[in-house]
This record gives sequence, structure tokens and C-alpha cells, in this order.
Amino acid sequence: MSLKDEALSLGKTAKAASRSLARLSSTVKNRALAAMAEDIERQSEFLLKENKKDVDQAVKVKLSSALVDRITLNPSRIQGMAKGLRDVAALPDPVGEVIKMWRRPNGLQVGRMRIPLGVIAIIYEARPNVTADAAALCVKSGNAVILRGGSEAHHSNRAIGAVLQEACASAGVPEGALQVAESKDRGLVHELLQLEDYIDLVIPRGGEELIRAVAQNSRIPVIKHYKGVCHVYVDDEASLNMAEKISLNAKVQRPGVCNAMETLLVHKAVAKDFLPPAIAKLRAAGVEVRGCDATQKLVPGVKPATEEDWSAEYLDLILAVRVVKDMDAAIEHIERYGSQHTESIITANYTKAREFLDRVDSSVVLVNASTRFNDGGELGLGAEMGISTSKIHAFGPMGLEELTTTKFIVFGDGQIRE
Repeated sequence: MSLKDEALSLGKTAKAASRSLARLSSTVKNRALAAMAEDIERQSEFLLKENKKDVDQAVKVKLSSALVDRITLNPSRIQGMAKGLRDVAALPDPVGEVIKMWRRPNGLQVGRMRIPLGVIAIIYEARPNVTADAAALCVKSGNAVILRGGSEAHHSNRAIGAVLQEACASAGVPEGALQVAESKDRGLVHELLQLEDYIDLVIPRGGEELIRAVAQNSRIPVIKHYKGVCHVYVDDEASLNMAEKISLNAKVQRPGVCNAMETLLVHKAVAKDFLPPAIAKLRAAGVEVRGCDATQKLVPGVKPATEEDWSAEYLDLILAVRVVKDMDAAIEHIERYGSQHTESIITANYTKAREFLDRVDSSVVLVNASTRFNDGGELGLGAEMGISTSKIHAFGPMGLEELTTTKFIVFGDGQIRE
């Protein structure tokens, strides 16, 4: 079968399944999600065995430690996948919800009702847990899904997909509602991106190169974020102990993900007291610090930051640090170099916190909390399909509601248009 034929088969099968899936009751969908969670746990040894093939290959070809971490499954991450499936099952079903209703002067009642988008193609790299998260959200929101993971996690994605497909079938989900593309040939992605008659939305998850390639070649609408250049700003009225703890977590808890802090901005009034101990702890955790002139003067051995560092998404244990004169300067820096992803202010001043929330144009803006909370599961969405920084049709983590649209429904009692 040619790549074009393979893509067409995936698209046609998904389109046919989407019509039945859209009509499934919440009970059936939740039963499927419960079965998926149980089977993920029951098949954990199989999943770890298949994942080891990917991890061994990643080490062999010398992928970065951050990328190897993103590929790796362990018992805790498998439990996390199962928990995500159960969390999504516990959420209200958005399909069929009437979100607004009004009456016209002629007596017509007009409303808007949530419906599935139809067929969603997920093009992603590295993280095999995306397979389970995407499947959970699509099944619950009534969307058929085509999953095409990267070759670096091929065995893991295929194994997780097989487990989920079997669970779906046992619960009454139509065949073809969840498909995992088998081919590792990148040409398949190009062919999928041409199927505007069968696929309604494409969501790429991965590095900037992948996302730009998908956006440039797709004939289908694309939800995207190019980079996660995330900032923490330590205000002059911050608790420095809190700021130190949050900064360390935002950078080192999992540096290879898009919501990890990449730039630390510090008010000049607290830089002398804050930066030496904070950088010492960051260095102890293995972080390479690149700083502005003021940072280098305060902390010996800090590497000079270049212009490119301010807009860099390192996805690694590297951090850019800049001393700024005030919050206005911090916001100006974020506006110039940021990617509208995640920003946090550390301050005890409520007025400043509210101003930061109002002025910073990013998908998630936090006060006194780590950037690592920009995550669907952490924000109560159960799981996420990805984080959109493009505003249309969603902004921020995409959960169930973001995978629906609305149609108008109208109730009359014989009205005709004059």
C-alpha cells in the first residue's frame, strides 16, 4: 500500500467511525475510558518492555538526556496515564450541552449546543503518554482520532495504541474511532495533511521544526504552539524564599518540557540578595546559567547571555537570567522575546499581581506558582491535547471543551419568515 493509500484509508475509516462515535452516550464513553485505564495498568510489563526498545535506541543514537527522559516510561508514568484516563472519565461530557438559550421577538427559541469537531489528527514527537491522553480526550469528546507519533517512540506508541484499541472495542466504541498510524515514513504525515475532506483538525505536538512543517504543509486547520519560552519574574516585593523554591521547580523538575522556565527575570532591588543563593541551588541541580552583565557581576562564573539566549527554548538544564529595573521592564522583555506560552510573577503585592495578569498576553499567567502548572491535568482538565498559543480556536491547554464546537439549535411553533 502506498503512503497516499495508507493515509486515505486512515482518513476514511476515521470519518465513518466519527459519525457513530458522536452519538455514543456518556455511559458508553466512560465505560471505555475505565477499560482503557484498567488495561494500561494490566499491560504495564508489556508497555515497559516495548518502551525499553525505544529508550535503548535513543541512547544508542545519542539523543539528548532531556529527549530520552521524554521518551521513557516507568511505573509511575504508566500510573499517570491510567489516572489521566480515569480523570477524563470523571469530567462532565461536553457533547450535547446547551451553553446558551435566548428567545427572539417572533417566539423562536435559539440556542448553541456543543458538538464534536469530527476527526482529529495528532502529529507528535517523543512523549508516548500523548497517545493515552489524546485517546482519552477524543473518545470522551466524541471525536475520532488518528495518532501519528515520532519514530523515536514507535514501539511505545504502537503498544499503547494496541492496548487502548482493544479496550475501546470491548466497551462498544466503533472500530476506527482510535487509530495509530503504523508507518514511520515522514511522507505519511504529508499525505494526512492533504485529507481536508476527512480530517477536521490537526494538532502537532513537538519541537518547533515539526510544528512549522505541519503548519506550512497542511490543507487542514492547525492548532499550534511553536515554542515554550516561559518566564518567571521575581518582583521587588516577592518572598525570596518562595521565589527561590518556585524558580528551582520551574527549571529543574522536568526541563525537557514546554512549560519549564527558560528565562528568569529579577527586579534590580532584590537581585543582590536573591541571585547568589538562587543560582547556587540551580547550579547544584546541574543548571548552566547564562546571565546579563548585572547577573555576571553579582555571581562569579555566570556565562554571558547572548541575544539569542533571550528567545531560546532550551528544553534542557540551561537558564537565561536577566536583572530588570521594574515590572514594566519585565513585561517588555516578555513581550519582545516570549512565545505567549507561560509566565509567572512572584510578588506579595496584589495590585502588581493583577496588573501582571491583565497585561501579559500568554496562554497561562500565574501568580506565586511554578510555570510547570500549565498542564491540562494540573489545571483540572483531566488531560490535555496540547497547549495552544495561537488563540484560534483555543488558547492554552486544550481539554474536552476545546475539542468541541457549537451548532445553533432553534425551536419554533410554526414561525415562517416574512
